[in-house]
Amino acid sequence: MELKSLLDQPNKLPTMPKVVQQLIASFSDEGISLDEIARQLAADPVLSAKLLRLANSAYFHVSRTIGSVDDAMRMLGFVMVRNLVLGNGMAVAFRNTPGMDLKKFWRYNLYTACASRWLAASGEANADEVFTVALMHGIGQLQMHVGMPAAMVPVDGQLNVLDAGRADLEKQVFGFHHGDVSAELARIWNFPPPVIAALRDIPQPSASQAFSATAAWVHLGAWRARAEVFATTDKALVASYPAEVGKRLGIAPAWMPALAAQSPGLKTILMPPMKALAAGLDAMLV
Repeated sequence: MELKSLLDQPNKLPTMPKVVQQLIASFSDEGISLDEIARQLAADPVLSAKLLRLANSAYFHVSRTIGSVDDAMRMLGFVMVRNLVLGNGMAVAFRNTPGMDLKKFWRYNLYTACASRWLAASGEANADEVFTVALMHGIGQLQMHVGMPAAMVPVDGQLNVLDAGRADLEKQVFGFHHGDVSAELARIWNFPPPVIAALRDIPQPSASQAFSATAAWVHLGAWRARAEVFATTDKALVASYPAEVGKRLGIAPAWMPALAAQSPGLKTILMPPMKALAAGLDAMLV
């Protein structure tokens, strides 16, 4: 199946709630009414309950209880609220996806977003945008399983969907990979061009003519998340480290204990354990 044919199936494309569509529009419209967004969130009991649960989670270290959507937006900031609602919207939209271990997939996706944001914050990147792109980077996998489930069976049998080499295998078999699909979904949903380009480049950020730092941060975050989900040994971790991407970003190769052990004397801040880094945010995806 060609990429165009995969996405030219309206009955198999995920439907986003109206409030999520408005939040996507806010990427290009800085004049969007925050009061209207807050009212729509407050009118959705399930979504507002999740937002408040997230706002009061260990991730944000709040000193008082956040009791309303308005309070949550003031405390978290509009961009983080947008990220949390987008993440939840995508999890709901792809709730029924054949051939996928969704619990593991979303845990990996969340770990990728948290790791990418932490890494990007250490540089001069827009950490919130990196978090957004990281949350979306795997949705192409889900769409491929929804839109062409039979074709995915032999590919899944050959290589796990979260494996680092998965994009190369998909390109070889189908002529496109999940990053291409994620980017096209983002285009259909009217995300801004930099987000679309970053999603397409994440599997191989150094191969793009126009290097996207956002794609590179997410690539590194995905490597870290994959190691956690697969319980990778330190030896395998060091061997698989995408050093070229790290070098392009100018990040010292010692931000994890296993990497730091290979660079004695190199002083750098270590990334917290993934479970601590993502504590509380799992509510977004359930």
